[in-house]
Amino acid sequence: MKELELKYGCNPNQKPSRVYMEDGQELPITVLNGRPGYINLLDALNGYQLVKELKTATGLPAATSFKHVSPAGAAVGLPLSEVEKQIYWVDESIELTPLANAYARARGADRMSSFGDFISLSDVCDKATALLIKKEVSDGIIAPGYDADALEILKAKKKGNYCVLQMDASYVPAPIERKQVYGVTFEQGRNELKVDREFLQNIVTKNRNLTDGAIRDMIISLITLKYTQSNSVCYVKDGQAIGIGAGQQSRIHCTRLAGSKADNWYLRQAPQVLSLQFVDGIGRADRDNTIDVYIGEEYEDVLAEGTWQKLFKVKPPVFTREEKKAWLAGNTGVTLGSDAFFPFGDNVERAHKSGVEFIVQPGGSIRDDNVIETCDKYGIVMSFTGIRLFHH
Repeated sequence: MKELELKYGCNPNQKPSRVYMEDGQELPITVLNGRPGYINLLDALNGYQLVKELKTATGLPAATSFKHVSPAGAAVGLPLSEVEKQIYWVDESIELTPLANAYARARGADRMSSFGDFISLSDVCDKATALLIKKEVSDGIIAPGYDADALEILKAKKKGNYCVLQMDASYVPAPIERKQVYGVTFEQGRNELKVDREFLQNIVTKNRNLTDGAIRDMIISLITLKYTQSNSVCYVKDGQAIGIGAGQQSRIHCTRLAGSKADNWYLRQAPQVLSLQFVDGIGRADRDNTIDVYIGEEYEDVLAEGTWQKLFKVKPPVFTREEKKAWLAGNTGVTLGSDAFFPFGDNVERAHKSGVEFIVQPGGSIRDDNVIETCDKYGIVMSFTGIRLFHH
């Protein structure tokens, strides 16, 4: 297939629309089911690059959950804890594989943002992963292949219209990439930067104790940022992104946005949340939305008389600000990556509040001394890469 006609472009009024190879070669994707849209394919191709690089860098199966050309979550296939299985709504009857673990983590970290996602997998999709995807609201998936059982499960989604794409794993893109804006063609070399352990050796803080786990998480954060619309910041813990802030004009706003998502991820593990008794038959998305409001400042919206009865069997107590602060103090060992330098120490101050103990960023600000000093105040380990990772 050398070209694929699309229903429309970014919006229904943008017609005609298609994807094709300028050199006349075959497209590296095969449509196995459904009909992809313009934004679906942007998500698919960006997401596949991300998981392919994560797999190469870590040796572990990887998954990402994309929305609007940025990842809502990304993870490698480390085992889930019992609490993580609970907060990600994992069916206990499914015998999880490493790839299924990766997807559950990628989809579960920010379930609000992942609603209606496009999924990318580094490995052949197996039955366990397909069974997890079956229960989620999703637009489509791309992977280098599918087991027969997995493909059958996925083809049944969305009344048979679920988009299933197969990526040619041997495909190598041209070294020069182009796009048009307002009729003007832009051209640049592809970002072929390889992120590995050697990339992290320039530690600039007094604390130089960079653990193997932190190195892995730094690599995950940087590869995730490489395919996130800039400005962007990514918090990672135990092999999964737990908070991604994308497309903000101010660096501190990225750090705050991603930090608030990381905080919400951890708050969902609090006893007050795990013990919530939802009414029978409530949908997964309704549970997610209710939890998001319950742990936020607008909790009265779900605890008001006449409302809580529609959501809970028993009215839960208020999760107070003091209780939340005390619980969040237990979130430690978090890694933060930034796609460009921190211009002020305020980013480190905000990161510290979300349990960050390791930071990786390009460096190069005229206030690097202030940023390093703020890290030293909290014993944070920080590595300068010298390389910016903007993506647009």
